[in-house]
Amino acid sequence: MSTSSLRQLSLALAGENKTVKGFTRMQWRIAALSPGNLGPHVLDLQLYMTERAAYRFNLGSSEPRLFVRCGFSGEHPQPTAITASQDVAAGWMDGEQQVLEAAMPMAIQVWLEAYLARHGEAPAEGRKKKRKGAGRAREDQT
Repeated sequence: MSTSSLRQLSLALAGENKTVKGFTRMQWRIAALSPGNLGPHVLDLQLYMTERAAYRFNLGSSEPRLFVRCGFSGEHPQPTAITASQDVAAGWMDGEQQVLEAAMPMAIQVWLEAYLARHGEAPAEGRKKKRKGAGRAREDQT
């Protein structure tokens, strides 16, 4: 694992009670997020070549985000992973995982941009050309 694709991030969580239609529940958020390993929770942000298109999409948004997996929905949050890919975060949510998000620090945006410049943009995922006649029923010449 090269250090050019790995950064440690520190984060702190904060909860506040929210009441909606007479029901009160704790709503969690990321209170602090910064590069380094000085926070109450330290996670490794690992970049993957297969996620380059998702990283570019995130960086191109008006406010790039980081996504933190915090265990199963409804449980006390325990940060276990962090990603810059909305696709990965969506997969976590599909698996009933609690995902919190925060603005991506500028230092991480610059590092991510350098990673994409060094490894190139992900190839466009166009349709693959099929061989002639593939997927069609054959006509028997009898």
